[in-house]
Amino acid sequence: MILKEFLFNNNRLCYYTAGQGPALVLIHGFGEDSSIWEHQAVHLISNYRLIIPDIPGSGLSAAPDGNLSIEDFADVVKAVLQEEDITSCTMLGHSMGGYIALAFAEKYPAVLNGLGLIHSTAFADSDEKKIARAKSIDFIRANEAYSFLKTSIPGLFCNEFTNSQPSMIEALVEKAAAFSSAVLINYYRAMIERPDRSTVLTSLEKPVLFIAGLYDNAVPFEQSLKQFHLPAQAHIHILRHSAHMGMLEEITATSMAIADFSASVNR
Repeated sequence: MILKEFLFNNNRLCYYTAGQGPALVLIHGFGEDSSIWEHQAVHLISNYRLIIPDIPGSGLSAAPDGNLSIEDFADVVKAVLQEEDITSCTMLGHSMGGYIALAFAEKYPAVLNGLGLIHSTAFADSDEKKIARAKSIDFIRANEAYSFLKTSIPGLFCNEFTNSQPSMIEALVEKAAAFSSAVLINYYRAMIERPDRSTVLTSLEKPVLFIAGLYDNAVPFEQSLKQFHLPAQAHIHILRHSAHMGMLEEITATSMAIADFSASVNR
């Protein structure tokens, strides 16, 4: 993978790219960076031109000067595509990355030939979810970002994975030490304030991939079921041994689902 960077609103914005072929954009989620896709990248790099950004405040990308919305993050991704002179791509996002991909689809539908939601949802936060996120913000303010992620990251995995792969979870936790409290709070506020985008799924005239974990507590499987029927063309993959982190919990199944979907929309 090749690291590239440029200035976006006078701040360093970094992304990774490699491979040749149709463009495939992978957007990471909350408390992650581009490396969350490393296993999928190995599987996909021989057939696709991968574009994997660090959104502002994550990985090597600088934190923004002010608060950014989910729509702003979509514009960040658009800037990366412009930097690479890409006018058509398949875009997939994990969790918060899915929210960004949906906002991108709403603003720039002509750029997409396919959209993927990986453990993500088009629905707005419920009142209960907003309250839970607000409590998380309070915890971060009181205890700092690392303490919060150290507590929350293990809960994103199913018990089977937690018990069998403690070193992988510990590695994610240690990487989380790089996050600032201000950045995580910005992300939470952006998620709380995002609108319902279920109409994007019904109006987008492109195939949509859903990858959902049977034991997902962050985006409950029951909620995922409610959006599967919305697109005219839906590709649905249920991970029966995963919670919210199928990219790590079921590496091969997730990678193959992405590869199969990408192949179908790039024929």
